Amino acid sequence: MKRRVAISILGTTLDMGKWDNRWSRWRPNVGLCQQTGLFIDRLELIHDNHASALANRITADIATVSPATEVRSNVINFRDPWDFSEVYTNLRDFSRGYQFDPDTEEYLVNITTGTHVAQICWFLLTEARIIPGQLLQLSPPRDREPDQDFAGTHRIIDLDLSRYDEIAKRFASEREDAASFLKSGISTRNAAFNRMIDEIEKVVIRSKAPVLLTGPTGAGKSQLARRIYELKKSQRKVSGPFIEVNCATLRGDQAMSTLFGHVKGAFTGAAGERSGLLRSADKGVLFLDEIGELGIDEQAMCLRAIEEKRFLPVGADREVSADFQLLAGTNRELGEDVRRGKFREDLYARLNLWTFQLPALRERKEDIEPNLDFELKRHLEREGENITFNREARERYLSFATGPHGIWSANFRDLSASITRMATLAPHGRITTDVVDDEVRRLNTFWRASSDGHAADTLIEEFLGSEAAACLDRFDATQLSEVIRTCREQPTASAAGRALFANSRLEKKSSNDADRLVKYLARFNLKFDDVRKRG
Repeated sequence: MKRRVAISILGTTLDMGKWDNRWSRWRPNVGLCQQTGLFIDRLELIHDNHASALANRITADIATVSPATEVRSNVINFRDPWDFSEVYTNLRDFSRGYQFDPDTEEYLVNITTGTHVAQICWFLLTEARIIPGQLLQLSPPRDREPDQDFAGTHRIIDLDLSRYDEIAKRFASEREDAASFLKSGISTRNAAFNRMIDEIEKVVIRSKAPVLLTGPTGAGKSQLARRIYELKKSQRKVSGPFIEVNCATLRGDQAMSTLFGHVKGAFTGAAGERSGLLRSADKGVLFLDEIGELGIDEQAMCLRAIEEKRFLPVGADREVSADFQLLAGTNRELGEDVRRGKFREDLYARLNLWTFQLPALRERKEDIEPNLDFELKRHLEREGENITFNREARERYLSFATGPHGIWSANFRDLSASITRMATLAPHGRITTDVVDDEVRRLNTFWRASSDGHAADTLIEEFLGSEAAACLDRFDATQLSEVIRTCREQPTASAAGRALFANSRLEKKSSNDADRLVKYLARFNLKFDDVRKRG
């Protein structure tokens, strides 16, 4: 049997009594040691030094009614027993310093005595398992018979909510509702995505730390960010607005002004003061989409604003403050940008505490069908027209959409546009196989045209960087991408040269194909070995 230990604050009013008539009134800490079926092996009695005389009297009276109960005196002085911060700090320090031994002892925390503030603190400390015990509530006796004592009754409050089916079901339902809310009510089927949403729900409710949403364009980062804000607001975690900005649109001097604001006369054209988006997001959520496009100076300012909640508007000599939660989105590999010196390592470290990678649509094709229904529902809300598929048309579209030919290069933007087109063209509100066949041809044509150009752009950016790649003419970009592909496929510069100049070399008596290739790559500050190594 484990020893039973009670922790209790001395009731300077309820436990009072100097004379013999004190035995004819209910005193909680004395009654605690008289409870039928609840023997207390040890009582940890907490009081301040001004109540030492009363504590001694209560200890002596407990020895009378329960001689085997050990009473330990614990002096804690509260300057203001109604000051939550002071009371909680003192009781927390007592709890952390106490040598709990749950293997051999069980603990009861008496919430009957002490101020309401102390009772709340006991609950918080026990619920957080800082005190590994249960709460105890004592009540005075009712309809006492003449020969009965004044022990009263007791009730143990178990904070293990998992033991209470109805409460546990309600909590589980609320968690499911929150996760469903983040998914816009879509019954997604991808297990990995659903696990990620469950984790996001826990993080955004319990933490104010920055959250980084990564993933390809069109994967749903902006929509998820707004749903996160709406969830936090419904839970009263934020009270301010949702402010969204696409960092790719911020260029030059206007970037600083847009984000951090400016004072009147800060620069030419600054006719008035501007608060800036960070101040506008005070008490709310700021979503910096495509944060990888921010300049280095703006990144430094953002880092300080995140960490210190303070920043300096353009042209100002006095800092301003804004307390917001940051959500950031990017389709870039920020870790790679850090290695290239294009993104600050300290800002990336701050953002990388909570990073969630949203998968591309082609990686969760089992979610296409529920999203199809969601898009039709949105069309109804937007246009006031209920559009449906006939059975064969729905099966044909889903077979294409979830099959190997469903590329979905723009992810959910492609899917949303596709459903909108079919809904608009549907005869008499019914999507037929003809409408589906036309849409499949349209998607295939679009993806075929965009995939070639996109692949070339991606390859050029890998070697030259996005800024240099953007400066190339389409002719040069197409030619260079083909040269790079060939270099990757061939073992030597000579072999690559022969493949590239196979026809023109036949017209020459002597041809150094490797030299021609090396000179061509040098125009772009590239070397064959570097291209080959990264292939």
